Amino acid sequence: MEEQFISFIEALKTDSRIESFDEAATKQGIILRILFFLGWDHFNIDEVTPEYSVSGKRVDYSLRTDSANKVFIEVKQTGVELDNHQEQLLNYAFQEGVRLAILTNGLVWWFYLPLNEGNWEDRKFYTIHIPQQGSEDVVSKFRDFVDRGNIGNGKAIENAEAVYKGQQRLNTLNETIPRAWNQIISEADELLVDLLIESTEEICGFKPDKDLIVKFITGHKDNLLVSSHQAYPTPAQPSTPAKVAQRRTKVSQGEVVDLDNDYYGKRVTAFYFQGEQFEVRMWKEILVKLCEAIAEKQKGNFKTVFDLRGRKRIYFSKNKSGMREGRIIENTGIFVETHFSSKDIIRRCFDVLNLFGYSSKDFRIDVE
Repeated sequence: MEEQFISFIEALKTDSRIESFDEAATKQGIILRILFFLGWDHFNIDEVTPEYSVSGKRVDYSLRTDSANKVFIEVKQTGVELDNHQEQLLNYAFQEGVRLAILTNGLVWWFYLPLNEGNWEDRKFYTIHIPQQGSEDVVSKFRDFVDRGNIGNGKAIENAEAVYKGQQRLNTLNETIPRAWNQIISEADELLVDLLIESTEEICGFKPDKDLIVKFITGHKDNLLVSSHQAYPTPAQPSTPAKVAQRRTKVSQGEVVDLDNDYYGKRVTAFYFQGEQFEVRMWKEILVKLCEAIAEKQKGNFKTVFDLRGRKRIYFSKNKSGMREGRIIENTGIFVETHFSSKDIIRRCFDVLNLFGYSSKDFRIDVE
């Protein structure tokens, strides 16, 4: 049955006749077929009740178990936009105390929890768009929300509420994140100041004082504040400056090394240290193997790496305590933190190179 259901959904995506379906054809050719796959006896009018009457008006279908209305379904013909039809359906469901309502044109299905708080649009918790979604995912969601067994035992409402609450949580976070960001910027939050001090020192080698950082944040506050209505930037407001406009650099033995180089978004294949090639598959392996190579050359002096540490994080330690992803440096008994982005991995590599007097000419990375 499940394979047949998936095959039916697949067929809907390619059947050119569907575009010309009127409402009756949409009901017979799509809605009732889907209800059949979901375990509903569409021949039993006490289970799938057509044209259910509500205050002199009619809902296309009421799905019923134990003589009670469980789901209202309003059907429009394929191709019809659904926006103008949700209020009527949800009013009917609210009047009858029906906890789940569906508005569909056969290909697009809008799912609602009519008894929840908020406006009608807020009560929509999920959309199935058959032409655009994977068939197995479509079938899975239909099972979650409309399967007769799940409707009968209350599991469908639990599934719906879980999705709804997850969406409400996301909406709340999206509304709150801009406010939190604006508060941090407006007050020149101490953690932000410390982070900017650390990043500035790591990039250029010079440590700015706190007053300079606060002055910078305050002076650019108007540009840093965001709209309270949008947690994410629009395409017209990219989240990061163009690569050409802002380059990350590191001072290495008097030389300025471009950390962006051509590494961004690429896979590392190998690195070279003093002419010797080391094959690697991940960025974090570069740091570990470079440290091993330097430790081999420095012997007893390698323990000076303990002098390298961030303001908030430990880079090297005798154990993994306090590290997020500590990796052992072979033959040293020392662990190195590898939970960094690719750019920060390169920064840590230059930190180690500088510490032992090597220059950027001693180190090269191959990517593809």
